[in-house]
Amino acid sequence: MSDATYTPPKVWTWEQPNGGQFASINRPISGATHDKDLPVGKHPLQLYSLGTPNGVKVTIMLEELLARGHKGAEYDAWLINIGEGDQFSSGFVAANPNSKIPALVDRSSDKPARVFESGSILLYLAEKFGEFLPTDPAARTEMMNWLFWQMGSAPYIGGGFGHFYAYAPEKYQYPIDRFTMEAKRQMDVLDKALGERPYIAGDEYTIADIAIFPWYGGLVLGRAYNAGEFLTVHEYRNLLAWAQKIDARPAVVRGRKVNRVTEDKSEGVAERHDAADLDATIDTAAE
Repeated sequence: MSDATYTPPKVWTWEQPNGGQFASINRPISGATHDKDLPVGKHPLQLYSLGTPNGVKVTIMLEELLARGHKGAEYDAWLINIGEGDQFSSGFVAANPNSKIPALVDRSSDKPARVFESGSILLYLAEKFGEFLPTDPAARTEMMNWLFWQMGSAPYIGGGFGHFYAYAPEKYQYPIDRFTMEAKRQMDVLDKALGERPYIAGDEYTIADIAIFPWYGGLVLGRAYNAGEFLTVHEYRNLLAWAQKIDARPAVVRGRKVNRVTEDKSEGVAERHDAADLDATIDTAAE
């Protein structure tokens, strides 16, 4: 990237380090780098994650299920520090061969079930507990449309816009312009949809909202990449109003605090094993 006249070679080779905030963990091969088992807590649902947008999707979902009285949704949330390479442990690779957070292991049956990819985890939990998933075929299809839209679109926000605008070691206009245009186009898609209905997929709050909020809500609420002014997020009024509505939900407030590494105890907890762990952050914030 440092050479404006760079011409790709006939055969690419991996040169380390390649620069950037995540250079130490990016590599062109998969698999474990070290042996380490994953910890297992007392609840059937074991979550191995980090408080990134993809991780927050799942903790919001679990807290929403608990808020609706599903005791079976109690969970242990273990911190996976991707900066230190926890995702390349043998235990984590067994839970997710793609070495990306989040990963869920459901131990409620004789044979534990691994679930990886955040969209898959949301759908798994929605079907397991019968919540946030429309039963009407047409409504379910519309919800699935938006769930898969998020899964396909968000990489342009994180790996595209976020990387080149905030994390790349050098700033270049072409990739920033390219992915800014796409980020704004996606926000416009959501803004227009939310001008017609209260939630992403219709009249009901679903896993489509839970999937989209951490990424696009984070953008318009000014929490992502310090880019709110740059992206003129105030222009997307419907999207912003929706994000503020979702952000105020008690379960969302709780879910956003899980697997967050911070010195301020009111901001979150590195691990969550009981509801009391989050209750303490709410009490601290109120002081």
